[in-house]
Amino acid sequence: MTLTSRRATLRAMGQLVLLLGGHQLVQGAAVTATILAVRLWPAKDNTRVTIESDAPLLSTYLLTEAPHRLVVDITNVELNPALRELVGKLRADDPFIAGLRVGQFQPRVVRLVFDLKQPIRPELFTLTPVGVYKNRLMFDLYPQQEADPLLALIRDKEAAEERAAKAVQDALGELIARIDKPPSTATVPDTPASAMAPAPPALPPAPPPVAQQTPAPAPQPAPVTAEERRRVDRLVIVALDPGHGGEDPGAVGPTGLREKDVVLAVALQLRDRLNAVPGMRVMMTRDGDFFVPLHERVRKARRVQADLFVSIHADAFFRREARGASVFALSTSGASSTAARWMADRENSADKVGGVNVAGVRDKQLLQAMLDMSTTAQIKDSLMLGKEVLSRIGRVGRLHKKQVEQAGFAVLKAPDIPSILVETAFISNPEEEQKLRSPAFRAELVNALASGIQRYFERNPPLARKRQL
Repeated sequence: MTLTSRRATLRAMGQLVLLLGGHQLVQGAAVTATILAVRLWPAKDNTRVTIESDAPLLSTYLLTEAPHRLVVDITNVELNPALRELVGKLRADDPFIAGLRVGQFQPRVVRLVFDLKQPIRPELFTLTPVGVYKNRLMFDLYPQQEADPLLALIRDKEAAEERAAKAVQDALGELIARIDKPPSTATVPDTPASAMAPAPPALPPAPPPVAQQTPAPAPQPAPVTAEERRRVDRLVIVALDPGHGGEDPGAVGPTGLREKDVVLAVALQLRDRLNAVPGMRVMMTRDGDFFVPLHERVRKARRVQADLFVSIHADAFFRREARGASVFALSTSGASSTAARWMADRENSADKVGGVNVAGVRDKQLLQAMLDMSTTAQIKDSLMLGKEVLSRIGRVGRLHKKQVEQAGFAVLKAPDIPSILVETAFISNPEEEQKLRSPAFRAELVNALASGIQRYFERNPPLARKRQL
């Protein structure tokens, strides 16, 4: 090709590019993303759907009311087996999603249709790669009307008491029936097999129930009774906060034990132990495998006007030989040690891994003010609580530090609630990882935590309060 002909070709190509509109240029430059994994995290407060991909995803959504549905379109993506797996991950007990369909709506557009059990408020956002994760598209399904967690505590306690009373009554009734029932004296005459009537044919199995296309509306909560108000005012409420969860596994031990699983197991046992104490009730920031942002953990504790906040962890350190339990309280003037500062920074970065919709925070100034606030009284009470707990944990195993340490943990920044963070052990230490696997060690740990909390209340009875429902 001569120089003149090459110039003519380039000129023609340049004119063609100028003729293309912006829309065609963007489509041509768009990279089709590949879906790597999908995850679904149902919880009482919200259900989270995570779609992980090797390139950023764009999405739009539409809500319908008759029936209630959420329709999500994801562009620049093709339907693949990883994305189809989302349907199989739906659980029947999901509080928000009744059914789920996934299909290729248009070329490079995948549509997800969620049949809903109740009206929702969706939040869609994206996260850039962090840790082991690539790009993530997240959407959280929240109820349009948030339930009152303080009232739920009371009604859960009432329901548990009713179930226990009914179980006792049923057992007593069965025993009485056995005593009163006369022995059977009837005899069955011998009958030849040929004279016996043929057995009726077996009935065919019942067909599986058909899912309703329009889920029934969520029941309205019953009004608060005067007795419930009195019970609320008399309660001592402890907020238990198992660290991490859902998208955020926390620290991982040498053999794969995950922090989020260990601390949830400890917290659930501790909840049952404290709930058995008359006049005491536990609120869990999470009671399953799902992620709760740091500020939301603080907000949950404040919504139930908790008397204590205890965050439970099993952290890792960059040196495997690090070992022993620790208890931390808040500090506003710097960490009490280099290790404390390092651990606080690590815990405070959990939101990046777990996934937080920063744009979804309705009042960022109020949120920042709440997390920045602290009072001298709160820190003083937290140190007293920490000493009681630390002294009892020291009887179960080795302590990393013999005094309560302080650092700027975001999760401890409720300005009006004594708050501590307990590092049960270093999961990065092979010996302590094996201890954390042991049900016997976890039971001893629960006993230590429960006795420390009860001893704190014995020495520092909570003031009478008028809780707002």
